Amino acid sequence: MSEYRELLPIAVEAVNRAAEAMRHRSPGALTVKGDRDFASEMDYAIERDMRAFLGAETPEIGFLGEEEGRTGSAEMQWVLDPIDGTANFVRGLPLCAVSLALVRRSEGILGVIDLPFLRSRYTAVRGDVASANGAEIRVRSTSNLSDAIVAIGDYAVGPEAEAKNQLRLALTAELASEVQRVRMTGSAAIDLAWLAEGRLDAALTLSNHAWDMAAGVVIAREAGAVILDENGTGHDVSSAVTLAVAPALSEAVLRLYRRAAGTVEALCEPG
Repeated sequence: MSEYRELLPIAVEAVNRAAEAMRHRSPGALTVKGDRDFASEMDYAIERDMRAFLGAETPEIGFLGEEEGRTGSAEMQWVLDPIDGTANFVRGLPLCAVSLALVRRSEGILGVIDLPFLRSRYTAVRGDVASANGAEIRVRSTSNLSDAIVAIGDYAVGPEAEAKNQLRLALTAELASEVQRVRMTGSAAIDLAWLAEGRLDAALTLSNHAWDMAAGVVIAREAGAVILDENGTGHDVSSAVTLAVAPALSEAVLRLYRRAAGTVEALCEPG
């Protein structure tokens, strides 16, 4: 992994540039992407700057950004969400993040997440420790659902949102009946970073894109989290669902997810 560890300072510098821009510039004009979905001028500016910076520093590595897609190699690529939590950023809510990962084929191998307004930075390289502001972090050892604080990803918007939200609502109900608290931050990157740091005990996201999840999955996994897809098997960037959990809670959280999925299936059965 040494060759990837050597890329960490480049990734950190790229994220530094984005975080500074977010702290000192306004969101700018908004571009509507769909039903209740938009990107800010800052999203595009950060992505273009990081695409150019990383392209100059690592020309052999491709790039995939949320706003303007893929360039270069798909075998090895930087994967960026320029602002995870754009709706929060536009409203002046501090729960937003820059999320940058290095992905080889379908597996994340390096992750950097910066929370510009909370002055927190999380990093990890596969096979090494996860860190927050330079200090090693580990997931909590919570073993009872009744003691767990669990984050769930945003409800769906856009096409088929009503159908997609049936599972989200069912899962929220299952969680509310058993865990200590349910939280929705509006940023998958924050959820995964806070799981890694021990602030949360699980981070559950049901509509995945690589730019949302890749960096956080690397960081949470290296901090000791168990990360599963909807089948309870291994997770990679192509997984549709991310169930990231403190180890002692993984079976219990998977049980709740399956119970919620079963409820939705029963509702959808004819007759």
